[in-house]
Amino acid sequence: MAKTNASPARARKSATGTTTAPSKTAKPVRPRARAVTAKLPQAVTIAIRAAREKKASEIVVLDLRKAGGFTDFFVICSGNNPRQITAIADSVRDLLKQELGERPTLAEGIERSEWVLLDYFNFVVHIFSRECRSFYALERLWGNAERIEFPDEE
Repeated sequence: MAKTNASPARARKSATGTTTAPSKTAKPVRPRARAVTAKLPQAVTIAIRAAREKKASEIVVLDLRKAGGFTDFFVICSGNNPRQITAIADSVRDLLKQELGERPTLAEGIERSEWVLLDYFNFVVHIFSRECRSFYALERLWGNAERIEFPDEE
């Protein structure tokens, strides 16, 4: 067994059976969003999963139930370009239709793909370009709502 300067509790065995020191470049472990999704409705969780499948970034859910909103939740995310924004919107619509048979009561902005809005009555999905998101700043506008962030997956 090879000797290292690491303590036995922190050392780990490699595939060859030798003991190595822990990596100093390891990334910190971020908490997963699964624990949070347990308190969200199933449809909202599916919308988040669909957006993540298409690499949506900066996903945030605003819980508007106590904020006096016209809907219960906003799912807000960003896409890098019009093609990705359209793909995210299509993914959300397709997965909710496939798994729950739900269709949006209103879909707007698909032609321009800068801000796509999918209204499912109990929740609304907003898919923004980065510029549009910073301009309209829905998170700031609804600042009194509970904010649930989902870290970008790498």
